[in-house]
Amino acid sequence: MANSKSAKPDVITYGDHEVITPDTSKLRKLVRAAKPNEEDPVARAEQALAEISGDFVGWMNDECDRLDAARRKVKDEGLTKKTCHELFLSAHDVKGDSETFGFPAVVPAADSLCRLLEHTPDAKRIPLTIIDQHVDAVRAIVREYSREDIMAIAAALTSKLRQVTDEFLVSENRHRPEYLKTIMSPPLAPNEQV
Repeated sequence: MANSKSAKPDVITYGDHEVITPDTSKLRKLVRAAKPNEEDPVARAEQALAEISGDFVGWMNDECDRLDAARRKVKDEGLTKKTCHELFLSAHDVKGDSETFGFPAVVPAADSLCRLLEHTPDAKRIPLTIIDQHVDAVRAIVREYSREDIMAIAAALTSKLRQVTDEFLVSENRHRPEYLKTIMSPPLAPNEQV
């Protein structure tokens, strides 16, 4: 049963934080050393990824088409709970797939759209122009990804998107100062998008 003493993590409390070290005794029993002639699973996975990498551009374009379809649905039906959810899921998938498909410069634009949808108290108040700017930015970055200067262009574009999104979120959440403080604080992970 999970209540055994070995299943409890070690917790060391400091003045402003705690360090939690989980019990790994069960995990250690499941790990085994690789056999001398056994293929490296990481190398095998990387090889499989390389074999399908030719499809990545097509898949990324499919994700962009899905994001654009979600945007069009928002324009046709308004920002309802359903259309907002579909747009968020599509943007979230773009955010998650972009790095894997070789389009890391797309992540900040998709992340900014996710933040906008997630942290606006009343989605119906989101101007469609901000949504258009995000979707158009994602599509443009993907379309122009072969350009040598795409990283600089994408960084400038997504920086401005993030600024507009943050200004809107500050305005819409001004009546919730504690919530606003959490969504506007810098990320805990050093390389996480700001």
